[in-house]
Amino acid sequence: MSKPYDAYDADRPLMLRCACGQDHAPGEHAQAASEEELSHSFMEASLVKALFPVDAVRRGFLKAVGANTARAAIASVLPIASLQAMAQERGSLEKKDLKIGFIAITCATPLIMADPLGFYKQQGLNVQLNKTAGWALIRDKMLNKEHDASHFLSPMPLAISMGLGSTQVPMNVATIQNTNGQAITLHVKHKNNRDPKSWKGFKFAVPFEYSMHNFLLRYYLAENGINPDTDVQIRVTPPPEMVANLRAGNIDGFLGPDPFNQRAVYDEVGFIHILSKEIWDGHPCCAFGVSEEFIQKNPNTFAALYRAIITSSLMASQPKDRELIAKVISPTQYLNQPETVLAQVLTGKFADGLGNIRTVPDRANFDPVPWQSMAVWMLTQMKRWGYIKGEVNYKQIAERVFMLTDAKKQMAAAGWKAPDGTGKKFKVMGKEFDPAKPEEYVKSFAINKMSAA
Repeated sequence: MSKPYDAYDADRPLMLRCACGQDHAPGEHAQAASEEELSHSFMEASLVKALFPVDAVRRGFLKAVGANTARAAIASVLPIASLQAMAQERGSLEKKDLKIGFIAITCATPLIMADPLGFYKQQGLNVQLNKTAGWALIRDKMLNKEHDASHFLSPMPLAISMGLGSTQVPMNVATIQNTNGQAITLHVKHKNNRDPKSWKGFKFAVPFEYSMHNFLLRYYLAENGINPDTDVQIRVTPPPEMVANLRAGNIDGFLGPDPFNQRAVYDEVGFIHILSKEIWDGHPCCAFGVSEEFIQKNPNTFAALYRAIITSSLMASQPKDRELIAKVISPTQYLNQPETVLAQVLTGKFADGLGNIRTVPDRANFDPVPWQSMAVWMLTQMKRWGYIKGEVNYKQIAERVFMLTDAKKQMAAAGWKAPDGTGKKFKVMGKEFDPAKPEEYVKSFAINKMSAA
């Protein structure tokens, strides 16, 4: 006998049979029919189950909004027809069992969501998400082929491909995982010391040398007359350890990923000095990447993985579902953070630790396009601060590592309007960047590695 809650409530006790012949109370007929109708779609059922893991809450939601509203909400973020068409076109997978590394931060939201929402399984993939302690370990596990694909800081594949700080191995950025979503957070003792020009002697933490956090912090300090190499200390600290170090007084502040900026406020040990979007609105942060070797050996598997991540990114980009996403990624196996903290980050309505409730809807955003102009900017900062020595072929490296054409193709196939062009214009602290003139840009700064020598 078929039960109307099969897709959602396998352990639901048997109830009085309704006139329709199913095992539910007559008064629950409309609700049960709604759930049965939704359960016909694996994707829709997976989404509802993941967003509302508690049975009573899930039934209450469906009863309150009705099946049509639920379906409309799901359809608005999931291009079901496009996904089914792509699934029919895909070739046989060379490898179905995959290990993907991630750091427990909101930047990894699309990659994480794809697991509980069933996007990997929909593509025929059996993915094991491996929570990893720090970025050096993420890099090493990719180099040692312990992970098939990974959550990366977006400058990392550039650095690894060039052999900076590691063995040289060609890596690719398939998508950007998130834009914005970072902040400079200071210890509460500095509430009356908000002028960065007075920060000489401060100790800051960043998650990795080859990170947007490091480059944005250096840029911000230098624009305020502070030489990041001589006037302050910048320490590499794994993101999960940042709040503890702030609490202990080991650092004065950090430019780090969320949710740890908001967690510092939640724990009343820090305040948000400035959001990273106020330094560069729309800046990339983390990426999803694989090695060139993996793509060459597993083209169909890579395409399937690409589809899953793009689909997840599409959903994450919808502001109206951010509170629901916070529920999905908060459990222990993922971010292991209070849902309240994650909701503040993802919705952009948050306490800043200075007595204010701020509303910044795009505090964290999710745009998967790996713009090569942004890669060129990252390379200019590596050159500016001495991470790259000698001549740099900016354009060639950016085009080789950032898979812009492939990302646009997958976005279009998933029903997402892919943007035109090969570059995106942007300003960093009011200064426009021209990717066609990277060397001039590097030399235009009064403070750089050369001036520190």
